[in-house]
Amino acid sequence: MEQQKPKRIPYGMQNWEDVRLYNYYYVDKTLFIPEIEASNNFFFFIRPRRFGKSLLMNMLRQYYDVRKATFFERLFGDLWIGQHPTDAHNTYLVLYLNFAAFSGGLEGYKERMDGYCRIQFEGFLRDYEDMLPENALEILQSEKGAANQLSALVRICNESNLQIYLFIDEYDHFTNAILSDPGTELGYKSETHGTGAFRAFFDAIKAGTDGAIKRLFVTGVSPVTMDDLTSGFNIGTNYTMHPKFNALVGFTEEEVREMLEYYRQYFPFHHTTDELLDIMRPWYDNYCFSVKCLDEPPMYNSDMVLYFVYSYIDANGRLPDNMLDTNIRTDYSKLRMLIRKDRGFQHDASIIQHIVETGGITAKLKDSFPSQAITQPDNFVSLLYYFGMLTIAGNGGIRGIKFRIPNQVVREQIYDYLTETYRDNELSIDDWQRSYLQENMAIDGDWLPFFENMSVALKRFASQRDLQKGEAFVHGFTLSQTCMGSFYLPISELDAGVKSHTPLPNGEPQVGGYADIYLQPMLGIYPDIEHSYVLELKYLPSKATDAEVADARETAIGQLTRYARSVAVERTIGHTRLHRLILVWRGMNLAVAEEL
Repeated sequence: MEQQKPKRIPYGMQNWEDVRLYNYYYVDKTLFIPEIEASNNFFFFIRPRRFGKSLLMNMLRQYYDVRKATFFERLFGDLWIGQHPTDAHNTYLVLYLNFAAFSGGLEGYKERMDGYCRIQFEGFLRDYEDMLPENALEILQSEKGAANQLSALVRICNESNLQIYLFIDEYDHFTNAILSDPGTELGYKSETHGTGAFRAFFDAIKAGTDGAIKRLFVTGVSPVTMDDLTSGFNIGTNYTMHPKFNALVGFTEEEVREMLEYYRQYFPFHHTTDELLDIMRPWYDNYCFSVKCLDEPPMYNSDMVLYFVYSYIDANGRLPDNMLDTNIRTDYSKLRMLIRKDRGFQHDASIIQHIVETGGITAKLKDSFPSQAITQPDNFVSLLYYFGMLTIAGNGGIRGIKFRIPNQVVREQIYDYLTETYRDNELSIDDWQRSYLQENMAIDGDWLPFFENMSVALKRFASQRDLQKGEAFVHGFTLSQTCMGSFYLPISELDAGVKSHTPLPNGEPQVGGYADIYLQPMLGIYPDIEHSYVLELKYLPSKATDAEVADARETAIGQLTRYARSVAVERTIGHTRLHRLILVWRGMNLAVAEEL
């Protein structure tokens, strides 16, 4: 009997019909359809880039399109919704708009939007021409501009007693493009307020909901545009942080496990499923989109997972050379100008600097805010959360919500931004030199030159404000510099509270605690790494005495003894030799650099 061909990996796929018809693997999200139907008819949903929003939207389009009724069994029969269909399936005329399709700056924006929408509207009329009046296209073409043509299309469907399901993907693409270009904020405001073209289009959508537009599904990556349009477009309900939809896109760990087990049947795997999950988790996992879901397993970025699985299988069961998909890196680079709306490298004023130095931040999560208020701290933290650069980590009580960097993919982007900002302010280590010194750390165990080089940079840059911040500043700079290499995964404040298999010398079980930085070796990618490191950083004022330095050293010794025996370290150091390093700073001088 011929073995069934394995399903193809849908990496980069956005056309759900192709996924189903051409034997691609699909993580079934159709069980959310009844929940979406039970929600407000005008559904607004934000998730970071490359989290599966477009594929989800394409699936919904196939499900509700009246023209796809004869394909229902083929497309949905073996999925959850195929066994539990709702009455609304294949009952709508589907109109789809992707605002990323007419990208560009402010100049010529209205013309590009009008041209794109005209093509989509005319295509809509052709798709459903046997259900519409014969002169429908003539009526549409008699109107000028996207807003007027949408209104005409709604009137045509009203007169034929037909219902429209309107899908808008990347509704905020215009906002992100304009706001990332310095000096265009004023022009952006003119388009989203008053009689601006963008505002007029959404006014037409709102008017259409009194007629043929019965349902609306809008996605994007930030709530900025919706807030700017609020006074004119106040019909949608934001379900971004609703616990029912925490797992609407992205993958749960169980879904990732099922995928790995499926492909293991067909391709050579040189790692167990648990080993692969251990490798993927710190890079792609740890997203939470609702404070009410903190007790549920975190979410994986689906695009990153598919990239990894595709690369692993393509390399015959070997790990990819780069854990970061270059497409993801490109997406984050597009956000760089928006991130620069942080208050800049103004020491205590920089929110990103604070996040890196302290491991997170507590702020009030805003479900919308106007473009001109992005730099307000709560709004800026919220923007980082919506972009996927922060995730919900806990309930901060009256202070708001606790946020942290979700994983190594994002950490690299944030540390890269911070390193670039350091460089702009003449606090930097030459990239080639840093890489060379880290190679010596990884292969030869020669760690001292790396930290001495850091000390030189810090002393050159040190200011009174930095001295006041002390340990947090040194900790953040150390993290950013170790993260920029490719040999280690720097883990800040490693939770060593889990008891180790190895008792302390006196026979007592280990106690909890936190190591400042654990440099976990990336053995899956660089199996020839020979050395790993646990760092305990201590900071003292520049006027500290030698006796105080000695006391700090003794405290660090006791802490390192416990941290180095933690289960998390034991499970990940592999064959490497673990170095336990004490780094005591007196001001910006490295007073103690010692290995236990």
